[in-house]
Amino acid sequence: MSRTLKAMLFALMVLALAVVTACGADDSAVAEPEETEVEQGESEVAEETTEEAGVVNLYTSRHYESDQELYDLFTEQTGIQVNVVEGKGDELMERLNIEGENTEADLFITSDAGNLYVASESGLLQPVESEVLTANIPEKLRDVDNEWFGLTKRARVIVYAKDRVDPSELSTYEALTEADWEGRVTVRESNNMYNISLLASLIELNGEEEALEWAKGIVNNQSRDPQGNDRDQAKAIVAGEGDVAIMNTYYIGTMLNSEDAEEVKVAESVGVFFPNQETTGTHINISGVALTKHAGNKENAIKLMEFLSSEEAQGAYSAANNEYPANPNVEPNDLLKSWGEFKEQDIDLSVLGENQQQAIKLFDQAGWK
Repeated sequence: MSRTLKAMLFALMVLALAVVTACGADDSAVAEPEETEVEQGESEVAEETTEEAGVVNLYTSRHYESDQELYDLFTEQTGIQVNVVEGKGDELMERLNIEGENTEADLFITSDAGNLYVASESGLLQPVESEVLTANIPEKLRDVDNEWFGLTKRARVIVYAKDRVDPSELSTYEALTEADWEGRVTVRESNNMYNISLLASLIELNGEEEALEWAKGIVNNQSRDPQGNDRDQAKAIVAGEGDVAIMNTYYIGTMLNSEDAEEVKVAESVGVFFPNQETTGTHINISGVALTKHAGNKENAIKLMEFLSSEEAQGAYSAANNEYPANPNVEPNDLLKSWGEFKEQDIDLSVLGENQQQAIKLFDQAGWK
């Protein structure tokens, strides 16, 4: 089959999948969906240059219009057409596994370092040698073998009811297990990847025994059975179903910029606190990009990876999506800066994947639903 015919078939497949998956999925999955469908149209410039410059085929669990705008900008600058297939992270990994050598995918983008670790351990990725990427992305935000690279960061913080909690009462994740917080902590279910990665980080920093005691303490202090997504935790606090919650900063930013007036009202009623500033630092996680093992457009794929790590693209991620840039040369947007600078956990994010199964086991032992 000619490369031209293969490209046409892939474009048709992308269009079909976009129609099927346009409604997305809620943030209980690996990534937070966008509610608008992403169109896969080509600009006149792209039509004129694609045949010469080629394509790059992307599987992504990030469903944001702002991401598509970056791909369009990349095409405008390079002539390389970006074909996008969207889905949940675990589903896309399974698809890569099933397709094997026959996959059309060149790049894989997903949220959570734990997921990227699983993709690497499953043999779905290959290392990338790029001076641009290693210069733009700090060592702790990329795989030790350069099989994946962080693109954006999200901090997992303590969110509190402004009318009932003085931030001076807050200090660490560990302190939320104390008697003062009994019946006041609102959290998601234990099978949520963000919580799994948080516990994986505590295993790395404090050891398994202390991590288990922390999980047990949170279970004891829960204000209700774990349920809902990150947004629902903030809504529960404002409704009086708890006083504090553990959430990602991204979701507070999204709610503050929502077209839904009720979501904005909820977000304005809670405060953001960065825990463990005097100890081990606040937990962060990433969205990241990886080159697939059987990439057929490797050179173009690496060019897109480098572009997404650039100051231009990193600034766009932060401005449009309220995420912290992975590139340290880029400042976060004004909203993120208004929350102040904070100390991050000083760990290699690969350990979030290495400790993942043990974290799941500890949650089960602790009785965290």
